[in-house]
This record gives sequence, C-alpha cells and structure tokens, in this order.
Amino acid sequence: MSADVHITPEGLDRVREEHDQLVNKQRPYIAAKIKAARKLGDLSENFEYHAAKNEQGFIEARINELDSIIKNHVLIEPKQSTGVVDMGSTVRFQEDGEEEETYRIVGPAEADPKAGRVSYESALGKALMGHKPGEVVEIVTPNSRYRVRIVGVE
Repeated sequence: MSADVHITPEGLDRVREEHDQLVNKQRPYIAAKIKAARKLGDLSENFEYHAAKNEQGFIEARINELDSIIKNHVLIEPKQSTGVVDMGSTVRFQEDGEEEETYRIVGPAEADPKAGRVSYESALGKALMGHKPGEVVEIVTPNSRYRVRIVGVE
C-alpha cells in the first residue's frame, strides 16, 4: 500500500495536467515513433527504435508516479492563518544581512525550491514548522547551520 501524498490543490491540478499531457499526447506520439522506427529494419541496430523505447520507458514511469500521486493524495487545505507555520503556509524569513525570502510549505511531491515551494520534510521546512513571526529558527543541513528570522506567515 502506498503512503499518503500531501499536496496542495494547485499542486494536484498541475499533476493532473501533466498526467493528461503524457497519457493523451506523449504516449501516442511515442507509440507512433516506435511503429515508424520498426519499419526501418533490423531492431538490434536500430538507434531510432531503441531511443523511442527508452523515451517510452521514462514516460511510462512518470505516468505511474503521477497515478500514484493522484490515487494517494491528501489535500493540504488552505486554512485561516493562525500565524504559525504549518503545511500550506507561505513563510517570509530573512537571514542576517541577506534579502528576505518567501517559500510555501508543501508536500514532497510538489516541492520546487526554485519556484518558492519547499517540502515540510526538508531541513528548512522541518525547522520552520510550528514557529511564528519574530522567532529566530536554526536551520541544520548536512553541510551547514544558519539562522533565519521569520518575518511573516500567511
């Protein structure tokens, strides 16, 4: 049995869109590429065939991953802000001498730090959970330690 996948409603929408794109557009496209490559002759030395089969494998693996997310999702529902960092919160914080940063606390399935989303399982997410604006939090990663001051929680 698969574990629950915590995800925001927006993240679930993105997963469903990607799933739809892969199933309804990419899968048929790759199947057509494989069919065309088969017609080129000897499959043991047919680069186009092997490349298309490899691509098909990646697509099918991603479809299976997305299926699992969709089937096992638990929505991180937007809550009335309590001022305490929780799953789904958007947190603004600042490290001494640095610019303010903003991240939304999400589940691992939709974490993307470059897009401003960190997992509640990450070092940053774990450290921020349960804290309030004004508090200083120590973030411990495998390679460093640093402190940030929480500026706001939405």
